[in-house]
Amino acid sequence: MAAIYPDLRDKVVLVTGGGSGIGEAIVREFARQRAKVAFIDLAVERSRALLKTLEQAGTPVHFEPCDLTDIPALQRTIGAVRSRLGPIQILVNNAANDDRHATEAVTEAVWDSGIAVNLKHQFFCAQAVLPDMQAAGGGAIVNLGSISWMTGQGGMAAYTAAKSAVLGLTRSLARDYGPYGIRVNALAPGWIMTQRQLEKWVTPEGEAEILARQCLKRKLQPIEVAKFVVFLASEEASACTSQHYVVDGGWT
Repeated sequence: MAAIYPDLRDKVVLVTGGGSGIGEAIVREFARQRAKVAFIDLAVERSRALLKTLEQAGTPVHFEPCDLTDIPALQRTIGAVRSRLGPIQILVNNAANDDRHATEAVTEAVWDSGIAVNLKHQFFCAQAVLPDMQAAGGGAIVNLGSISWMTGQGGMAAYTAAKSAVLGLTRSLARDYGPYGIRVNALAPGWIMTQRQLEKWVTPEGEAEILARQCLKRKLQPIEVAKFVVFLASEEASACTSQHYVVDGGWT
């Protein structure tokens, strides 16, 4: 039986990129905790399908469509979530795009896009909700990174650069806002078997690499990341901040 954290009940939670993959698992897990969950995503059809499924299961959540790279729109969207559910107490910066890109083909626009979708919005989401957390006397932020930069993965320099910077952002925010009781942690997933990964990147060669590199000789699932995110947001992790946690089956 998966853990239930009573302190999460009725907490207002915002998850970015919550319509599919790891983000969907995080949304589902917070809904199971009976938190007041809102998520932001650009994929409207897929997100509305998730809404319908959760409503039918008796755990409704709130969805706001938004392009996270449009910062003014993002700020307005967070305001809409606040108006609907109340001050935001937990933020999960999950949204990202791990498209591969050859270094020689990267233009300035491609680079800026990679930073925008994988790093920039994490800062501005945090900036938007920190006053809520300060007023409440505490809160929790979990920033999703990646093991890609830790393993020296090639073929995606803008992505790995952005994801390595998540750790610096996390530790800076944790230092500045710890006096207000706000905890900020980073979480780096390994190769998680989302639908996107299965469709785009997981090949027989990739499966062989998983078995060779991970200590756990099996595929990792989105729920395994979601459970750890929920733990970090709960009071069970009350002394955990400014840390970098890895959920990768022992790859790194």
